Amino acid sequence: MNLPRMSNRHSVRCLRVVTLVGTLTTWSIVSVFAASTEAMYGTEGMVVSRSVHASAAGIQIMKAGGNAIDGAVATGFVLAVTYPSAGNIGGGGFAVVRLADGSVVTLDHRERAPLTATHDMYLDDAGNVISGLSTRSHKAAGVPGSVDGLLTLLATHGTMSRAKVMAPAIRLAGRGFPLDHDLVRQFKRVLPSMAAYPASVEKFSQAGIPYEVGDIWRQPDLAKVLKRISRQGRDGFYRGEVAALILAEMQRGNGDISLTDLREYASVWRDPVRGTYRGHEIWGMGPPSSGGVLLVQMLNMLEPYDLGSMGWGSAASVHHIVEAARRAYADRAEHLGDPDFVDIPLTSLTDKAYARTRFADFDERVASDSNVMGPGLMDLPSESRETTHFSVADGEGNVVALTTTLNSSYGNKVVVADTGILLNNEMNDFSIKPNTPNQYELIGRQANAIAPGKRMLSSMSPTIVTRDGDPVLVTGSPGGSTIIMTTLQVVINVIDHEMPIEDAVAQPRIHHQWRPERVTHERYALSKETRDALQAMGHELSASRWGRGIGDANSIEIKDGVLRGTKDPRAVGAAIGY
Repeated sequence: MNLPRMSNRHSVRCLRVVTLVGTLTTWSIVSVFAASTEAMYGTEGMVVSRSVHASAAGIQIMKAGGNAIDGAVATGFVLAVTYPSAGNIGGGGFAVVRLADGSVVTLDHRERAPLTATHDMYLDDAGNVISGLSTRSHKAAGVPGSVDGLLTLLATHGTMSRAKVMAPAIRLAGRGFPLDHDLVRQFKRVLPSMAAYPASVEKFSQAGIPYEVGDIWRQPDLAKVLKRISRQGRDGFYRGEVAALILAEMQRGNGDISLTDLREYASVWRDPVRGTYRGHEIWGMGPPSSGGVLLVQMLNMLEPYDLGSMGWGSAASVHHIVEAARRAYADRAEHLGDPDFVDIPLTSLTDKAYARTRFADFDERVASDSNVMGPGLMDLPSESRETTHFSVADGEGNVVALTTTLNSSYGNKVVVADTGILLNNEMNDFSIKPNTPNQYELIGRQANAIAPGKRMLSSMSPTIVTRDGDPVLVTGSPGGSTIIMTTLQVVINVIDHEMPIEDAVAQPRIHHQWRPERVTHERYALSKETRDALQAMGHELSASRWGRGIGDANSIEIKDGVLRGTKDPRAVGAAIGY
C-alpha cells in the first residue's frame, strides 16, 4: 500500500496537500497555510489531522477497505513519526467512537502513575515543589498508554491487521520524509532543552547540528520499535527488548517506571458522557478526562438562553459563556479525578436540574467573582498546547474523535536510547501540591492527588455530536486548559450560530477557567465595543500571548451523507477526503 506521491515542491517548500474533493475523480491542490479554512468534501472517508502524512495514511487505509477505526489507528501511529511534539507512542490519550450500528464507546488510554509514586514525590522536605522534577526529568514520565490504546481500538472495532495499518508509520520512520518549516522551527527551539540527553539530541539533530527545511528525517530506531509492535502486538512495547530499554532509561535517569508498570498497563473502556443540547446528543469522554463532563455541564447552563439571537462575539454571548465556564471549572477542580480511585458525582454534574441551580446566581449585567465562587456540590492540571486531536469518518457511519498527548511540547524531552521513543511528562497533570497552580495556572485538589497506578486528570475533549442518533459533528482540540472551551465554541458556532464547519472552526476564540480571574481572547476576537461592555461588567480581559491562537480544532461535519472536513487555520496539517 502506497501513500500518494507528492513532489518536494509540494510537500516541503510550499506545504501543499493533495486532496480528493467530494466524489470527483480529479485531484485538487489546496494550500495548508490558507488564511481561512476551506472545507474538504468526501462521501467515503475523511481524516483531519495536524500532519499531511498522517491524514494521507488514514485515507489510504480506508481506501484499501478499512473502516474509520482502521484509519484512525493508522493516523495515530503516523503522528508519532511525523508530529513528534504531541503525536506519540510514549504518551496517552482518549478516543470517542461512534460505530455504524449507532452505539458510542469511549476508550481511556491515559498514562498511569508508576506503582512507586507517592503523593509528595515532587516536594522537598519543606513541602515546596521542586522545580522541574515533574516536568523535565525521568520522574516526570507516566506509564505510556498510546500503544495499548491504538491496538485495543484496532482489535475491538477495526477490520484490518496490525501489519497493514502500521505500514505507513513504519515506512515513514525508516525511509524518512522531508522536513518542513514547522518541524525545523520546532526542533531548533527544543534542542537546547534536550542537551543533557544524548539520544534526544541524536534524534532531533544531525550530531548536534540543526536540521534545515528539505532535509530528509529518518528515525531507524523508531522504525524498529514499530516493526516489533506490528509483529508482536502490545508485547512488542510493554514486554521484551523495548520494555528492557525503557527500564534501562529509567535507571539512567532515576525514573520510576518499572517492568511491572509496563506489563500491567491496560486501556479501559468507560461509559461515555452523554448530554443533550437543542435537539442534539453530545457524546464525550468521562473521567479521568474532564472534557465531556464540563462540555455537557456548560451546554446545560447555556441552553435556556438564546445565544443565536445575541449574536456571535457580542458582549452578551461572551458574558454567558464565560460565566458558565467559571462555574464548570470550579466544579472540575473539586470533584474530578480518576474514577477508579475517587467517587465522582458524575450524574449530578451533568444533570440539567443541577445546571439550573448552579447558574441561578448568574447576573446578566455583572461578572461573578471567582475568588468568592466555589464548587457547587458542597491543582487543576492540563495538557500543553502541544496535545493533538484528529477526527476520522467513513461512509458507513463510523466516526472517531481521538486526542493524544505527551503533555508539554516534546514531553519530558527524554528519548529512550536505541528506541526513538519520546517520553511524556504527564505526572505534572496530577495535583502536585493541593491548591497550588500548576504550569498552566490551574488549581488542583485531593481528587487528583498522586497515587500509585492512578490516572491523572485531563482536559482532553474528543467529542461527537449526533442528531436523532446520526453523527453530525466530530471535533476536539489541543490547547491545555483551553481545550474544553475551544470544543464548546465550535459546538455553539455550529448549533446556535448555524455556521458551516469551516467558519465554526475559524472564528476567533475566548477562554476562561475560573482561576485566574481573567478572560483570555485571541487578538481579534472582540470588537472595542464588546471589550468595553465586558470590562464595564467587571470582566478582566487579556489578549492571548499564543501567537497562533487558541486551540487547533480539526473537525468533520456530516450532512446528507457528505463529509466536510476542515483543518483549523491556526496550525498546519491537512483535511483529506474521498
